[in-house]
Amino acid sequence: MRVFLWERGDKMRCLASFIIVLAVLVPSSYGEMYKWVDEKGTVHFTDDLSTIPEKNREGAETRKPPKEAPTPKPQEKPQPALTERISEPEGITVDLVQSGEVLFTEVVLNERIKQHFMVDTGASFTMIRREAARELGITIDESTPLVPIATASSVIFNPLVTLRSIRVGGAEVENVDCLVHNLPGGSAGLLGNSFLSKFKVVLDSINGKMTLYSMQGTPSPDRPGGYGRGFWVSQFRFYNGVLDQLNRMKRGYEGRGGASPELVGVKNAIRYFENQLSELERRASFAGVPRNWRQ
Repeated sequence: MRVFLWERGDKMRCLASFIIVLAVLVPSSYGEMYKWVDEKGTVHFTDDLSTIPEKNREGAETRKPPKEAPTPKPQEKPQPALTERISEPEGITVDLVQSGEVLFTEVVLNERIKQHFMVDTGASFTMIRREAARELGITIDESTPLVPIATASSVIFNPLVTLRSIRVGGAEVENVDCLVHNLPGGSAGLLGNSFLSKFKVVLDSINGKMTLYSMQGTPSPDRPGGYGRGFWVSQFRFYNGVLDQLNRMKRGYEGRGGASPELVGVKNAIRYFENQLSELERRASFAGVPRNWRQ
């Protein structure tokens, strides 16, 4: 290191160049350092007192060696948070009773009536008997929507009602659309997709079990409202399909002239499902469902 000394005055009187060797890092085991100045004004440093001329030792300054800086403890890196596993929803398993090729399970209607329904994952609607509708206090009149069901020989118009709830084991769905229809063979009813579509259904006929996994999960960008693409697409297709069928039937009855009870019931059903579709659109918009999932 070059150190330049300047003396005050009109002119620069002296320019001296000194080279001072400094011990930058001194191990803690070394002794003391001594600073002394000779007759020429040169500053010296040494760690051996005997190297200083005796005449200069009295004015030597003792300098403590710098303490060794403690080695900094390595900072522990925070452990990355364990990625929370998105567990599959737990299924609800219920018993099945098999009679021939037909599977039955126990259902509870409006938390009042307990019956055994046929399980049909291919049926659009759940069905209840007229006796059950009366027991539940459901009114069926000229304002009740009618939904046509095609049989082998004709078309049957069935009243459409809404049950407050249907429960199967621990799985419950509220506001379930049901058709009122007395099934052949004296069956109490049929559990269809107006209930089952809210679940992934696993049927185990060998062990007599049905497991229901809720279709609703945690909302995320790919599961708006907690439901995946398949759920939203199937819901919109169902309502659009029903409305298309009802409108075609309405045009057919209107072409015959007159206002038959069937035409009135079909018009009531169209209004009902248009309202249901509007509500589905509202829910989808609120959840941010993509437009191409709503066709």
